[in-house]
Amino acid sequence: MKRILSLMVLMSFCINAQTNRFIYELQFKRDSTQTNFDKLNFVLDVNPKDVKFYEYYYLESDSINKVKGNYEHQYGGDFPTVKRERNSFKNQNYELINFDMFSYISEDKINWKLSTETKKTGEYTLQKATANFGGRNWTAWFNKEINIPEGPYKFNGLPGLIFELQDSKSNFIFTLVKNNKLKETYDTTGIVETFYGRKPLMISEKMREKKKKEFFNDPLANMRNNFKENMQGQMFVMGTKITNIEQFNDLSRKLQEMLKKTNNPIELNKAVKY
Repeated sequence: MKRILSLMVLMSFCINAQTNRFIYELQFKRDSTQTNFDKLNFVLDVNPKDVKFYEYYYLESDSINKVKGNYEHQYGGDFPTVKRERNSFKNQNYELINFDMFSYISEDKINWKLSTETKKTGEYTLQKATANFGGRNWTAWFNKEINIPEGPYKFNGLPGLIFELQDSKSNFIFTLVKNNKLKETYDTTGIVETFYGRKPLMISEKMREKKKKEFFNDPLANMRNNFKENMQGQMFVMGTKITNIEQFNDLSRKLQEMLKKTNNPIELNKAVKY
């Protein structure tokens, strides 16, 4: 981890009084057969009472919207946002499906197997741990001298902070790249607990699967319903300008093909079978 900033200051963090913000880089494959990686940065806020994990771009958008006093700067990705209480495996999941945000509760106990194997990363000694979670086999490297039992996404419960995390097929690779100490808990109301100021709809995991299948069956339903002939040239799908309503059928099939191809979620056992 050549790019990681010095984390020695973590040793003096008062983790019960302030927020520790960690930035993780994720290299991942939307399609498990692809050879190149997409990259995203994520924020892990370890607050006095809870933990939140969300895309870094959300944070950038929130800063702009707070300055402007509105929600004009758009955000929303295809990677779930997670919130949980400290020292808990019970996660509040926030997921965008089509143009709507949904939320559901999941209990995600991770049974880690600690190894005696260690390695040096810069000035830090990391210890190895493995686990099976979400239908994938994972290897984590954590630093037990940093007494923060957290890590990216839902990965927590180790006796130290996770620096590196990777599944056995290298579809998802997390690397800790930066840390900050915040004087107070950052208000994420506009990017986590609400979506453009609207509270997400609470659903079950079973209903989540149903909603994703409904979207797959007609991915352009909203656009088609809102299309008007006088809107020619104002709608684009996959780079294609919509000039007549007949185009939606062909573009819907192309989107369905893309959804099938990129159906490689971090929790593989929750991949929807289209």
